Amino acid sequence: MKITKQLSVFFIAVFVFSMSSVSVKAQKNFTKDADMAFQGQQYFNAIELYKKAYAKVKKKDEKARIIFQTAECYKDINDTKQAESWYQKAVKAKYPDPKATLYLADMKKINGKYDEALIEYNNYKQMVPSDPRGEDGAKSCELAQKWKDNPTRYDVENMSMINSRDEDFAPAYGDRKHKSLIFSSTRPGAIGDKTDLNTGQTYSDLYTTTVDKNGKWSTPVSLAAPINSEYNEGAAEMDNKDKMIYFTRCGVVKNSQAKCQLYVATKKGSGWGDPELLPFCVDSFAFGHPSISEDGMTLFFSSDMPGGQGGKDIWFSKYDKKAKKWGNPINAGPEINTPQDEMYPYIRDDNTLYFSSNGHLGMGGLDIYSAQKIGDDKWGKVTNMLYPINSSGDDFAIIFDGKNERGYLSSNRDGGKGSDDIYSFVLPPLIFTIQGVVADKESKQPIPNATVKLLGSDGSSVEATTDKAGMYKFAENGKDRYVNPNTSYVISASATDFIKTANSSAKETTVGVNEAKIFIHNFELQSAPKGKEISFPQVLYDVNKATLRPESKDSLNALYQTLVDNPTITIELDANTDQRGSRALNIKLSQARAQSCVSYLISKGIDSVRMTPKGWAFDRPLVSMKEINKMKTKEEKEAAFQKNRRTSFRVLSTDYHNPKDTNKTTTPTQIIKVKGETEDYDHSDENGGSTPAPTTPSPTNNNNATTPKK
Repeated sequence: MKITKQLSVFFIAVFVFSMSSVSVKAQKNFTKDADMAFQGQQYFNAIELYKKAYAKVKKKDEKARIIFQTAECYKDINDTKQAESWYQKAVKAKYPDPKATLYLADMKKINGKYDEALIEYNNYKQMVPSDPRGEDGAKSCELAQKWKDNPTRYDVENMSMINSRDEDFAPAYGDRKHKSLIFSSTRPGAIGDKTDLNTGQTYSDLYTTTVDKNGKWSTPVSLAAPINSEYNEGAAEMDNKDKMIYFTRCGVVKNSQAKCQLYVATKKGSGWGDPELLPFCVDSFAFGHPSISEDGMTLFFSSDMPGGQGGKDIWFSKYDKKAKKWGNPINAGPEINTPQDEMYPYIRDDNTLYFSSNGHLGMGGLDIYSAQKIGDDKWGKVTNMLYPINSSGDDFAIIFDGKNERGYLSSNRDGGKGSDDIYSFVLPPLIFTIQGVVADKESKQPIPNATVKLLGSDGSSVEATTDKAGMYKFAENGKDRYVNPNTSYVISASATDFIKTANSSAKETTVGVNEAKIFIHNFELQSAPKGKEISFPQVLYDVNKATLRPESKDSLNALYQTLVDNPTITIELDANTDQRGSRALNIKLSQARAQSCVSYLISKGIDSVRMTPKGWAFDRPLVSMKEINKMKTKEEKEAAFQKNRRTSFRVLSTDYHNPKDTNKTTTPTQIIKVKGETEDYDHSDENGGSTPAPTTPSPTNNNNATTPKK
């Protein structure tokens, strides 16, 4: 119903007037009759009376008051668009109470006009700087727009199969398997088919509907007496054994106020026994919206009884097994409750408390919040459920399907079938995939049958084999996934007759990733059949010396990483000179240079057994002297000599095993740690030492007047 979110249909105190009496008075004094209807919470009737009164009065201040009262009526029946219009008129008519500006801001916010609402909240702050509602309202507008621009992953869908053009709200599960729902509705056909004078609609009844195996819901059917009566029933919940139903009933007593109360009924065969009033309920205060804990020992509800924080509060009562009765209500405290309204509590199986409030920072009217259990009988850490669970309208009465992130809620958001509708919601699984291609570094051709390993920070370890196109993919794992949320991964590729390079491994993480995503990681492996010469970045030496220059250490660090990434290979490290100078001196120089490289790698922790230094002098030129002599320019010749002056390596074996690792057990987590340390190593700051190489004299060269550096 319209008022279920502002004050709740189950908190409205209905004051029934004699219609004939109202009719007589209306002819004499519309203003007085309107005020009486408003005081009796007959808002629907009061609106028409105020409009008639406005046409009769002459004084501007009284006209402004009538406009404001009309706005109040629209607000109380939750017609927020009309309420906004009439509050705007009240402000323009210079209604003196600053509340007109505050409520105008509230209505604009509920109607999703955050920019306009922000202006009005700031206006109210200037009028009443001591009232935090101005500052809080402004903050909530900024937050609401931010939340709407960055929605959570929840999918929210209107339950059009069971909703009507009337009010449908407050769903609850009707059985333990969650195959049926019980909800409140004001649709035609209710037992209480009379008109509720405060809304102009029929009284609400409890209805039930069942879903079949195809997901189709049956036509809702009204629960029979004695659950439903001629007045308002709603906001029900079954206990975990499907034997008891707790619900709210709002009776009407002629010429007096009737407060809503909590009742419980026990199942008898296919029907229900007579409802019994819960013992802590008293006529002078309103009670509604029950939610029973999984063990049936704690009952949560909403009430305006004294001792709370103001407005409607969340309370709970504990069942005394020995006395076989419910204990005195306990207020949920200021962490949960505010001076405004907190309603529709729902206690989940994990003891998380959900509720609706218009007192905490939110998006509009009522928002849905969660609160964690932080001690015995205490909840805190209140968190807004954000958009799209919440909207600029009223969002309330959420329930969950056990531990699953799905369930139902009520909302009067735009796009519904009626005013209040029931919506389903679900948090879709985060689907992540890691895929890519493994290729030859030199030819760029795909490598079939390569192995790609995925190591997760959660301890997972899985391998995939590339297809003919070199493709690999980590996606579905039966009903599960290989790549999970909030997990970091190391991905590495390997293949027979290939060695890993800097581009053969990668890191990836899904930590903090809130959208489904395909991560692409392509890898390159270096073809390395035994005996093949493999080049790496140029190693520079001082002139005619074997001493490594500082920049050469960066080049050797690339080879170091190759040896780390390929711990089972042994290599021959080859040093070559150009063809200038005597062979004997070049043999000695190249051998010393090869040894300098090996010594540096040993200083960084590579086992000496894995490396054999070999100086080749100019015995293996890439460009022959015959080709060089044919070159016309000095630059061309120098480039050719430079090409011959190279350091390279070749794989000797692929079955090396470090004896120190015999008794070590490496877990995936440890591997991730080691990978991270090596990949993050800052090579530019490495100052590892090298074994001094002998200094050789400058060899003579019969063909050149000077001796270039080797």
